[in-house]
Amino acid sequence: MNEKTTEMLRLLAADGPHPDLRDELMLFGQFVGSWSVRNRFLDGGVWREENREWRFGWVLGGRAVQDVLVNDGGPDDARVTAGTTVRVYDPAASAWRVQWFGLARAQYVTLFGRAAGDEIHQEGTRSDGATVRWNFTDITPESFRWQGFVADGDGWRLEQEMRARRR
Repeated sequence: MNEKTTEMLRLLAADGPHPDLRDELMLFGQFVGSWSVRNRFLDGGVWREENREWRFGWVLGGRAVQDVLVNDGGPDDARVTAGTTVRVYDPAASAWRVQWFGLARAQYVTLFGRAAGDEIHQEGTRSDGATVRWNFTDITPESFRWQGFVADGDGWRLEQEMRARRR
């Protein structure tokens, strides 16, 4: 990694949540760290499974949480990055503005997220115009489940599920 890239990453990273919004930021801040993931997803109408690693960290002066989702296995430099999500808390809306960048398949999703009891619900739109709902459920300090739904004529259809365990 060159010096300019290293400096840019140092400026992007943060040590923890911004103190003015600490409580609000912990909704997603609770995931900061590294997670082993069993990913189950629909691929051409067939359910497939794979292992992934999901790393969450503080960025932008501690005002945002960013993650990187990678296919697990092999050395770090040989892994395929599935994408990244940037989550920024918007105090005016009392909600999170969430943006997923799925570069491997040119998928982009814009969502709003909020706490829903003990869960986190995010709703938004994919770049193909589909309405989606991404939920974090069964959240504990050591595990969680993430489910991705897409709206169709019959309601919500599950198209992806990830079960994560803290590394």
